[in-house]
Amino acid sequence: MFATWGRLAYRLRFTVIGVMVALLLGLAAYGLGVEKHLSQSGLVDPGSESVAAAELADGTFGRDTKADVVILYTAPDGKTVDDPAFAATITQSLGDLAANNPDEILRVNGSYWSTRLALMADPSKQHAIASVAVKGDNDTEVAANFKKVRDQFAIPGVDAQLTGLQPVTGTISDTMADDLHRMEILAIPAVGVLLFFIFGGVVAAALPLIVGGLTIIAANGVVKALAQFTEVNGFVLSVVSLIGLGLAIDYGLFMVSRFREEIAEGYGTADAVRRTVTTAGRTVVFSATMIVASLGGLLIFPQGFLKSMAYGAIAAVVLAALVSITVLPAILGILGRRVDALGLKAMRKTRTADEIENGIWGRLTQWVMKHPVKVVVPIVVGLLLLTLPIAGIKLGGINETYLPPDNPTRVAQEQFDELFPSFRSEPIKLVVDGAQGAEIARIVKEASAAPGLVEKFTIDNPTKDGVTVFKAGLVDRNDSDATIGYLRAMDVPDGVTVLVGGTPAIEHDSIAALLDNLPLMVTMVVLLTTLLMFLAFGSLVLPIKAVLMTALGLGATLGILTWIFIDGNGASFMNFSPGPIMSPVLVLIMAIVYGLSTDYEVFLLSRVVEARAQGASTAESVRVGTAHTGRIITAAALILIVVTGVFAFSELVMMKYIAYGMIAALIIDATLIRMFLVPATMKLLGDDCWWAPAWMKRFQEKLGLGEPILDDERMPADIPDFAAMDRSTPAAEVGEDTEILRQIPGGEAITMPIATGVGLTAGGRPRPGRPADPLTEPMPRLAAPTNPVGPRPGG
Repeated sequence: MFATWGRLAYRLRFTVIGVMVALLLGLAAYGLGVEKHLSQSGLVDPGSESVAAAELADGTFGRDTKADVVILYTAPDGKTVDDPAFAATITQSLGDLAANNPDEILRVNGSYWSTRLALMADPSKQHAIASVAVKGDNDTEVAANFKKVRDQFAIPGVDAQLTGLQPVTGTISDTMADDLHRMEILAIPAVGVLLFFIFGGVVAAALPLIVGGLTIIAANGVVKALAQFTEVNGFVLSVVSLIGLGLAIDYGLFMVSRFREEIAEGYGTADAVRRTVTTAGRTVVFSATMIVASLGGLLIFPQGFLKSMAYGAIAAVVLAALVSITVLPAILGILGRRVDALGLKAMRKTRTADEIENGIWGRLTQWVMKHPVKVVVPIVVGLLLLTLPIAGIKLGGINETYLPPDNPTRVAQEQFDELFPSFRSEPIKLVVDGAQGAEIARIVKEASAAPGLVEKFTIDNPTKDGVTVFKAGLVDRNDSDATIGYLRAMDVPDGVTVLVGGTPAIEHDSIAALLDNLPLMVTMVVLLTTLLMFLAFGSLVLPIKAVLMTALGLGATLGILTWIFIDGNGASFMNFSPGPIMSPVLVLIMAIVYGLSTDYEVFLLSRVVEARAQGASTAESVRVGTAHTGRIITAAALILIVVTGVFAFSELVMMKYIAYGMIAALIIDATLIRMFLVPATMKLLGDDCWWAPAWMKRFQEKLGLGEPILDDERMPADIPDFAAMDRSTPAAEVGEDTEILRQIPGGEAITMPIATGVGLTAGGRPRPGRPADPLTEPMPRLAAPTNPVGPRPGG
């Protein structure tokens, strides 16, 4: 299938480019303004008790708007908030705000000056507050309307600070937009420079960037289309840019590197394109499929936020793979050997397979496999030690503490919470339905004895249609488990319903839903990726090994995140406040890291299995596979580190989570695991690496999904392939002294020594330094034997 597509991509290269680029640009045009269609919600479990409480209260009293925008006013020096001139200025400003913006402002809920409530001014009378409701039937509309009028809350000469839900979420949203802009300015040029040094030429370096650019702009169109049918959180744009750009460049790097390798081996452009798509293109598709499976696990969770991330990331991955096996091969078909144009000759030298296999990565792998135990033990112990801090992990929700300590919105919110604890925008709430008189009094009295409260429960909404809402502030919103547990365990009269709600309860229920569904997600993703890797490589041992090593890397990554962001190591240097990790973002990190780890495993094993299929021993296959992919995997990881590194400078802690988590995972995976642990483990396992039950092997072979065997097509037509030889001698018995008889047409029989994995490369070429037979130069590629070296997998 891939070989056929490779031929078509070359023959119809101009048509492929025209059709695909037009389609991608069409999606890009449609995706313009996508941010206007995205929401700020999706962090809740829609089936939880807290959401039921919110729906009952909102259905009875309307949406709670008291915390939309809370303005904290500070009196001038030497005056109080009761100063007539000061009061008149603020009253006039609030009136004008509502009158001039009827489409955005619903109403002024109240202020100290209009209500004269003592609780709306602090005891010193230096500070007072006002509450403003923003129009909108949902979070997206409310957020959009607030942004339109945000600047109109300012009063010349008056200290007015914005707090409440909309200022906090608006600041977070703006920060994410700044992060994307920073990536466009810094990451893309930096990646371009890096690719130039990797390939040594401008043309080759530009190709992965083309793939990345087309992927991102087209993915925005897909996200906008999805937003017409379901709620999509605005955070998805950051994930699409991060995953789309990183993976697209990685795939482009993998494809271009393989094409240059085939060109260096002496193949023409058409054959090089076909062989590249057959091998690297197949690997890209399998890699994308496994990453999609990993990200698809996010769809198990009830939160719309995680579903949004899955939609966007899967769209980016699929588009990255699609562009890599359509547009990129077609461009390579046009360029041919000019792929190395516009560069430094010394840097752009394309190496042959022999030069690659005897380079630094091949020598490193040889050393690792000579000392497998010395490599495996310290690395495994070290990764387990890095995992230990996970014991102290804490989960939480999003709030102003995700902004830097000196951010104006965060400073204002913290000052408001300190001065007006009874007006906190995130109280715990009780929604009581069906209670009357003495029953209500008893419920409130018992509820007010709950641990963790800063005050007794007071009425938030008076009784209407039998429903009453009470509220109370918490000492620590991130430590609400005991409070919520107490309230939900209370005995209530028959016929009365008491629902615990409010932001702390919503976050509590959301975390509980994540923890409840996490085992199912892990099980499904592991089983699915194991099955896909078996179908790709024909071994059951390799997928299990991959899962265990991924678990080691993921555990170490989460341990590092806990040590930094919860324990607070480096907090002052990186300008953030240590605290609980946002639970949905943590699950997102797990899915991304697992997917990337699987991605690199597929890149490496595809070349190992390819060498094995061509007759090499297990040790030689590992050496050849690592030699060919070591530089590419390291370069791919470095590129992703550059892309994610830009987000490490974000002011948002949750973006720092993702950035530092991916950087740690990439360093661990691309170096310790992929270059050291994998070769050493496969050396220890030996031919057991290829084991799978016989029936599973037959099933995989029947499907025809195994690694393709590419013959050496440069062989002269009058020289027979080894496949025509008598295979009566078991492959395992072939050694340095074994004589293999070959009949040269029109001549006499000759003999030549064959040494398994020593005299020949995995492709069937003579090793450097070994005399080649002049009658058979270039040496024909070994076809796959009936019984590969060592015991047949599954047999």
